Amino acid sequence: MINKIIIHWTAGRYYPSSFEKQFYHFLIDKDGKIYKGLYTPEDNLDCTDGKYAAHTGGGNTGAIGVAMCAMSGFQSRENIGKYPITPIQFEACMELCAFLCKKYNIEITPDKIMTHYEFGQKHPKSSSFGKIDIIYIPPYKWIAKNDIGSFIRSKIRWYYLKIRG
Repeated sequence: MINKIIIHWTAGRYYPSSFEKQFYHFLIDKDGKIYKGLYTPEDNLDCTDGKYAAHTGGGNTGAIGVAMCAMSGFQSRENIGKYPITPIQFEACMELCAFLCKKYNIEITPDKIMTHYEFGQKHPKSSSFGKIDIIYIPPYKWIAKNDIGSFIRSKIRWYYLKIRG
C-alpha cells in the first residue's frame, strides 16, 4: 500500500535532470511545473526488483518521493547557493502533496508525511541519517530546522482542505 510521502530537495539546479528523474516520482521546477519521474508511486510497492524510485535510503517501500529542483550549492542558512527554493515552487509542492494525500488516502501526520531529514532522524541506522533535505526553506527563513516538518504538514493540510471531492 502507498502510505507515505517523503519530501526532498534535489540539491541540483532548477529543472529536473534525467539523472534526478530516476530517484523521485515527482519533481517541481522553479516555476512550479511538475514533472513525473521514471517510476510511478506503485513501483515502490515492491522495492526488491530494483525497478523503483530510490529516493530515501531505508524508506522507499510504499513511499512517494516528491522533490523540489533546487538548493545546489547549499552550505548553510547563511550560504544557500544560487538555486534556492522559490515561493511558487514550494507552494506547488505543498499542493501536489495534498493531492497525493487525497488520491492515496494518506493521513497528514508526522509518520506519513515527512522530509528526508525527518526520516533520517527517525531512522538513525538508515543511510538517510544525516541528510539535510529539508532543513531550510528560503521563502520562510524564520522557520527553525526542527519546525519545518510541522510547517510543511500545516501547508499540505491547508491545500488538502481546498480539494473538492
